[in-house]
Amino acid sequence: MAVRRVVPNIQSQSAHKSREFYGLLGFEEVMNHGWIMTLASPSGPTAQISIMTSDKTAPVTPDMSIEVDDVDAAYAVMTQGGAEIVHPLQDEEWGVRRFFVRDPDGRVVNVLGHR
Repeated sequence: MAVRRVVPNIQSQSAHKSREFYGLLGFEEVMNHGWIMTLASPSGPTAQISIMTSDKTAPVTPDMSIEVDDVDAAYAVMTQGGAEIVHPLQDEEWGVRRFFVRDPDGRVVNVLGHR
């Protein structure tokens, strides 16, 4: 299993203002589903920040997202390791398979893979 990218998720009730703020640093909008918007650096497209009002299908908003090449393997490693699964492994309508896990400091991590 390999990590492809790590993206901080910022919960905001003012996504427009957040987009403007991070735009000052050169970030540009590359995805917007209404409840989540991803901004990326044109010079390094894997340098990203996601702005979320709340998560569409999960009970909590994750603190970060980690994209892996094999989300099923990541899920197996986490469950076998005794990690707390916050949101079960599932396919989402926007083209990802994901689950949420809580880290030792209480942060919620969205582990995902694109289908």
